[in-house]
Amino acid sequence: MLRAAGVGTGDEVVVPAYGNTEVAEAVILAGALPVFADIEPTSYCLDPDAVAAAVTPRTAAVIVVHRFGHQADVRRLRDVGQRHGLLVLEHGEAQAADDGVERRRAHAAYLSGRLSGVVTPDGADGHSYQQYVVRVPGNGRPDRDAFAHAVRARGVNCWVPVKTPAHRLPRFRRDVCLPETERAADETLALPVDASMTRRDLQRVVSACNALGGLLQPAF
Repeated sequence: MLRAAGVGTGDEVVVPAYGNTEVAEAVILAGALPVFADIEPTSYCLDPDAVAAAVTPRTAAVIVVHRFGHQADVRRLRDVGQRHGLLVLEHGEAQAADDGVERRRAHAAYLSGRLSGVVTPDGADGHSYQQYVVRVPGNGRPDRDAFAHAVRARGVNCWVPVKTPAHRLPRFRRDVCLPETERAADETLALPVDASMTRRDLQRVVSACNALGGLLQPAF
């Protein structure tokens, strides 16, 4: 995709560090250098202002990744691309038009209306909830991991959606300041919203999470 677009050796491509590494890997395979930009705290997608700040004379492209079923702000990112003469490519989950999406949205609305002690997704228009990602506030990863362990002990599956951002990995390690990426990696937890879930399943999720409010108090 990148090589076909003329991106190659000596070029830089702006990508998110929050997420899987396949996008950064694709940039390296094209002979270019991945440059990591920060994300927006609610969508977990590239922040257009952060992208603009990461642009250098060597920047050739931006790869926009839609995350967890939440659509990136493509309009603003394309505006950045036009101002700097960059190729803007999209990568991520397609918006499937099926009953499963509507059921996930309904499940997400149920959880968002009843969960306490966690920060629920913002419910933006078009969100398909490929994953229902909450934040566990507190002092970061130890609080989130303790919360996840306790939720699983109550019989509810949950998982950390992004364990390590790409810029922390040895292959891609960069000395770059990405505060929202770091915070998201330490605080986020995905809860189940599968289309097959019943109301009782959802109630079990709410009960397990809301019983753990004490874990969410930051330690001083």
